[in-house]
Amino acid sequence: MVKVKRGNVARKSRKKVLRIAKGFQGAHSRLFRVANGQVMKALVYSYIGRKLRKRDFKRLWIARLNAATHSLGISYSHFRYLLKTASIDLNLKMLAHILLLDKPTFYDLIKQIS
Repeated sequence: MVKVKRGNVARKSRKKVLRIAKGFQGAHSRLFRVANGQVMKALVYSYIGRKLRKRDFKRLWIARLNAATHSLGISYSHFRYLLKTASIDLNLKMLAHILLLDKPTFYDLIKQIS
């Protein structure tokens, strides 16, 4: 049987995993077998986290707009309806940023649509 030499390839693969595991605690950053499991788990969580971040920001923007519109006596859903009927095509993120950074403009926008 032929001897298979793959030392360089195996070492390169292990070093790659250990490089990703840098910063993990204890054996999770030093021992390949443990680190490999933790890296796989971390990569799954980071994938899920990228989806959750979008969801969390959308909830934050809606909560901010809802609070601002309720202080003026309009519900959030009615505010969105008024924007649509006035043909103002600002997305949720832009509305929330306008509210956060430039309140007078936001209140002028509400006066314009109602």
